[in-house]
Amino acid sequence: MEVSMRVVDGVFLSVFLVWLVMEVLKERRREVVPIELRKSNEERICRVVTDQISVLCCVLISLFHLGFCLYGVWKYRTVSIESIEAVVLTVTWISMTVFAIYSKNRHVVEDKKWPSVLTFWWISSCVLNTICFSIYILSHLKYFTYPTFFPKARLADFAALPLYFILCINAFYFMCVKNTRDGIKRPLLEKDDENVDEDVVGDPFSNAGIWSKLTFRWLNPLFQTGRRKKLELPHIPQVPDIDSAEKSFLLLQESLQNQKTLAKAIIHAVWRPLLMNGLFAGANTVSSYMGPLLITYFVNFLSGKHDDDSRHNLYGLVLAIVFFCSKTVESMSQRQWYFGARRIGVRVRAGLIVLIYKKSLSLKSSSSSNGNIVNFINVDVERIGDFFWFIHGVWLLPVQVFLALIILYKNLGAIPSIAALLSTILVMVSNTPLAKLQERMHSKIMKAKDSRIKATSETLKSMRILKLHSWETIYKENILNLREVESNCLKRYLYICSVIAFLFWTSPTIVSVVTFGICILVKIPLTAATVLSALATFRVLQEPIYNLPELISTIAQTKVSLDRLQEFIKEEEQNRLLPFYNADMSDVAIEIGKGEYSWDASDSNLNKPSISIRESMKLKKGSKIAVCGSVASGKSSFLCGILGEIPRISGLGVKVYGSKAYVPQSAWIQTGTIQENVLFGKDMDTKFYADVLNGCALNMDVEMWTNGDKTVVGERGINLSGGQKQRVQLARAIYSDTDVYLLDDPFSAVDAHTGAHIFKECLMRLLSQKTVIYVTHQLEFLSSSDMVLVMKDGEIVQSGKYEELIAVSDGELVRLMAAHSQSVSQVSSVQDCELNPVNQTESTSGKPDADYDNGKLQDVNHEEETESGRVKWRVYSTFMTLAYKGALVPVILFCHVLFQGLQISSNYWLAWATEEEGRVGNEKLIGIFALLAGGSSFFVFCRAVLLSTVAIKTAQKIFLGMINSVFRAPLSFFDITPSSRILNRSSTDQSTVDTDIPYRVAGLAFALIQLFSVIFLMSYVAWKIFLLFVIILAISMWYQARILHHHSQRTR
Repeated sequence: MEVSMRVVDGVFLSVFLVWLVMEVLKERRREVVPIELRKSNEERICRVVTDQISVLCCVLISLFHLGFCLYGVWKYRTVSIESIEAVVLTVTWISMTVFAIYSKNRHVVEDKKWPSVLTFWWISSCVLNTICFSIYILSHLKYFTYPTFFPKARLADFAALPLYFILCINAFYFMCVKNTRDGIKRPLLEKDDENVDEDVVGDPFSNAGIWSKLTFRWLNPLFQTGRRKKLELPHIPQVPDIDSAEKSFLLLQESLQNQKTLAKAIIHAVWRPLLMNGLFAGANTVSSYMGPLLITYFVNFLSGKHDDDSRHNLYGLVLAIVFFCSKTVESMSQRQWYFGARRIGVRVRAGLIVLIYKKSLSLKSSSSSNGNIVNFINVDVERIGDFFWFIHGVWLLPVQVFLALIILYKNLGAIPSIAALLSTILVMVSNTPLAKLQERMHSKIMKAKDSRIKATSETLKSMRILKLHSWETIYKENILNLREVESNCLKRYLYICSVIAFLFWTSPTIVSVVTFGICILVKIPLTAATVLSALATFRVLQEPIYNLPELISTIAQTKVSLDRLQEFIKEEEQNRLLPFYNADMSDVAIEIGKGEYSWDASDSNLNKPSISIRESMKLKKGSKIAVCGSVASGKSSFLCGILGEIPRISGLGVKVYGSKAYVPQSAWIQTGTIQENVLFGKDMDTKFYADVLNGCALNMDVEMWTNGDKTVVGERGINLSGGQKQRVQLARAIYSDTDVYLLDDPFSAVDAHTGAHIFKECLMRLLSQKTVIYVTHQLEFLSSSDMVLVMKDGEIVQSGKYEELIAVSDGELVRLMAAHSQSVSQVSSVQDCELNPVNQTESTSGKPDADYDNGKLQDVNHEEETESGRVKWRVYSTFMTLAYKGALVPVILFCHVLFQGLQISSNYWLAWATEEEGRVGNEKLIGIFALLAGGSSFFVFCRAVLLSTVAIKTAQKIFLGMINSVFRAPLSFFDITPSSRILNRSSTDQSTVDTDIPYRVAGLAFALIQLFSVIFLMSYVAWKIFLLFVIILAISMWYQARILHHHSQRTR
């Protein structure tokens, strides 16, 4: 024990020394705080004084240690572990003192607070030395011997204990100090903009002190806002920069360049927060075992007799303080552990999603399908992010088992501890087949759910056709059949979970019976202290027993997902990113070299290129190039070749001088207003904007729409006609004001008069100084071009001016003209055609009447309404009584009451039977305990099975109600509601109802029953404790009333 504690002490000092080196390197890169950002005179004087006191305390403590170390070397003149430890402690304190002086001189403290390594060192040193001093005092009171693993070097710490308290108070004070940079800047900003909402927050987490982060005080402004008004998105704190998708991706990308595998790159990108999270996980694990360890001392204290009552009470007070501190550390470290795991998971997900998105933009057309990419994001990335909940379980599991064995060895001896270990391993192994079966059923649920969601998505997209043909019943039956398959898998999955829950609560009973049975066989005396300590240890140990199968399954699933993403990242990319050439570098706008392009560059298709350029060409700036040809002649592929979207398999490349804009043949409209679609993130230029709308023949449409250009277009532009979509995306391209424009048949979706207006006003006027390549089937627009390219079978068969090409009687353009069945005179008159205002806007036949009000287009995509305030009790009561009219609810609660009663009875029986030696026989002791514990396990199994039955029935009824409501809704509902919102109800929300909400509601009821049982039992033993529970209950209700309201708002 002495050697192990010295090792722990050495590791503790080593960690702080390494941390100190990292902080020094970080502070050297940090800029000195500018003089104008310093505090006011009075605050500065106060800060300087406290800083000087802190530094002075550090110097004095270092001198104490240095003097004691030199005295020890001069007196003993020998080298020992204790002397080495004293030297290391002295070096650590001197290093911390030098760093404190360095930080103070660089104004790091004045800028914000002391560096984290100093505050943690001061606090941990104060706490550790206070504990050591308490133990030292108690040893002199002869309650126990002063442990030999506390070195005599602690005497220097004891002498400097008042200085430690000063440093600790100083550290806690500065942890609560907020950064004053925002406070200095904010008044100036508020004067500049009087419309700034004071409730719109930035990033309070990054500016919070250590104490604020530990206690989550940085969320208090959000809670205060939630009490004053309804929370909205601007009130939610912003994500810290380090957690943003951009920063996460950059870190991951940098790690990928240095690491060979994706798994190593992810770990390397988040190793710092992962290490800190591991420290919290370790602290939580160690502190959670302090309760079982201290139970022995508590029971001995309560049953012991001492001559000196004052010393007796002091010992009990010390035990209570240690227990309180350990539970406080356990609670705070657990919150930080879970919060840190969430942050790391979010950071990893964000980085991977951006990585997948960027990779998908550069993949060849024959690579991964869209479905695979969606699965990568929705399944694999989510699974990898969730793994960081379990990653520390890899090393925590053996640590938990080791700590449990130490406590058992201390209380029961070696042989029962080994028996407990073997029985624990046996229970873990027995859980593995069930975990594999659970995993298989979960995979079946996901496959069934994918099929149902796919059918639901296709149904929603075709809902207009279904209702017009009265096919709703057929498609609804199809979805219900798919749901039935999913429900059968869900039923098996939940019943398997019931068996696992039974084993979870039975495992402590099995381990307890085996351990106590071995104790009786080897005649090891069982006392109330050892029995209760062992039972508490088994209760803590049941969590790693339960988590082992899930941990193994999670590791396997995560490895599969990592391998899938690794293969995806290694897929061959297409070099779409053409080099950027400035427009001023040449008089030529586009240079197209000889070459061949193919959508599928595989070996089997090398002889069949999609595009073949036989002759190089240079297109001058400001020229208008028309591309024509029959259907499937390669016109769109020619534009994609200029964009770099088609792989080049041979020849020279394409050079585009300046920026470019592309208008595809199939219009792409984003959900938002007309103005947002046109501006597309650029600043508003009112005159140019109005000119663009007029040139694209959108001005009369804007007048027709209810809210003008502020009208919100629905999903995929559902409330716009084909021509309106085409003109909106054309306006977006023109407003971008680029050097080169590539237009893929922009006149196909508009009538002849509107097309003539767009050609005249857009191409010939607004884009008169721009280079434009436009594909068209309207051959009447060819004569105004500077060059015509005629394509056939992926090749340019003719090129030149329009007059030259039509002069070739057997040319391809002449054949196209003849097939077009329009005369040359009609083509020549295109320059003189005028716009007819009546035909400026296409007919929107086929669009729902609900979109219009007196001829004016209405907004669609209405904002989703949310409830405010708390969830009404009516919602909970309706949910609980959906299945079997709530008949099983009291049965479930009664089963849990019996389970809780038998649990308490089994523990009470062991404590009563072992209180006095020989009170009951050994066989009777173990037999009754096994009977009571087995009965509690039986009732918890009944509870789990009944709860699963209720959950399945409730989920099915909610699903039926939702599907019936969707299919009975009018068409206007689907026009104003995005399909993604309905799919979220059918997928994510339904999954929550299937496997989450029933168990959360039941968990609340079970926790209340357990709480009342504990209050009743403790009040029965000592009724005065009931008064304490009343105070705690009042505080909890006040805290709940303060938090619950805006917690519901944030969740919504």
